[in-house]
Amino acid sequence: MTDAELINRAAHGDADAFAVIVARHADDCARFARQMLGDRLDAEDAVQETFLRVHRSLAVYRDHGRFRGWLFRILVNQCRTTAQRRARDRRREVADDRALAAAAVESHERRAEAWDELQAALALLDPMLREAFLLKHGEELEYSEMADITGVSVSALKMRVKRACEALRQRLETTIDGR
Repeated sequence: MTDAELINRAAHGDADAFAVIVARHADDCARFARQMLGDRLDAEDAVQETFLRVHRSLAVYRDHGRFRGWLFRILVNQCRTTAQRRARDRRREVADDRALAAAAVESHERRAEAWDELQAALALLDPMLREAFLLKHGEELEYSEMADITGVSVSALKMRVKRACEALRQRLETTIDGR
């Protein structure tokens, strides 16, 4: 069954159809949110809130051929909101940068070294560069889809992805050379 058929059924009260939609897209959403937010619990919250918003909006959803783009537009906005909330909360909790850096190092020690280096480099990127990079290379979206999701022009998105790649390359080369 296509997403459009499932959405139509879910909009008319078929809970099983919505469950299939969630099952079909949850892994991609979770992967993007984890990479965007760098925290599993924040990512889970963002994905859950995204699907709640999708469910609440099914009755007004009209572009049935572009569900993935619509879903990711909601997810991107939710990740932005979560990141802003987390930053605001951390400013309240953390008095100095050393405590924040120590917490970041501690959480990264639990992951494989290569994954840690990539995640650390992603975390240092400007959020708009990280978002563009993950939509392009993590979710393999076309620039036109990314523009629809983010509200940013294709040329600006291409520049953000290019700058993100350059920054990641430089940070990862520095990390490797520093060993």
